[in-house]
Amino acid sequence: MEVQGKIKLIGETQTFGNNGFRKREVVVTTEEQYPQHLMIEFVQDKTELLNNYNVGQPVKISINLRGREWTNPQGEVKYFNSIQGWRIESLQSEAANNEMPPVAPIEAFEPVDTLNEEEHDDLPF
Repeated sequence: MEVQGKIKLIGETQTFGNNGFRKREVVVTTEEQYPQHLMIEFVQDKTELLNNYNVGQPVKISINLRGREWTNPQGEVKYFNSIQGWRIESLQSEAANNEMPPVAPIEAFEPVDTLNEEEHDDLPF
């Protein structure tokens, strides 16, 4: 799955536990009729992917939805969801790559002087 939007916030890398589990969160605001502010977490070595991005930058993030079950000490079962990112791309460079090169105005071309209307061509009209 993918999410597109502008970066609203990039958190610092957090480290948890004795094993050094790392997590970094980014908030992306979607650009639709009802914008959503989605918190996406990057974990372990993926936390470094956010180093080259800034607040306000339009991005596309590849995500996985994660869900887990937890039973509290009272025996109640709870469910939690998270959105985990594994790739991030700038949409600015993608838009620039898809742009057509500029076309010269019609005045930049010289008119044809040697047009032979009797010469056969393969045009259907």
